[in-house]
Amino acid sequence: MRTKTTAATLLALLAAGCGSYEVRDSNAAVDRNPACASRPDRPGEPVSRDCEREASATWSSERRDSAPVDFRRRRGDD
Repeated sequence: MRTKTTAATLLALLAAGCGSYEVRDSNAAVDRNPACASRPDRPGEPVSRDCEREASATWSSERRDSAPVDFRRRRGDD
């Protein structure tokens, strides 16, 4: 079991270096909004755009515009 966990962690770290994964979830914002407490009584009734629940994820393999890390530089050297 430990080998599978180690392999999964290693794979995740390798994949993280190649791209980025972004998750968007509006459930918490809808739950906090008092205007969204009442729900429509009938199916098909319009719902406010602020009260729509959405969950999405995007994967990007494009190169990020970031400077390479210099591990030889000492702290405080700017």
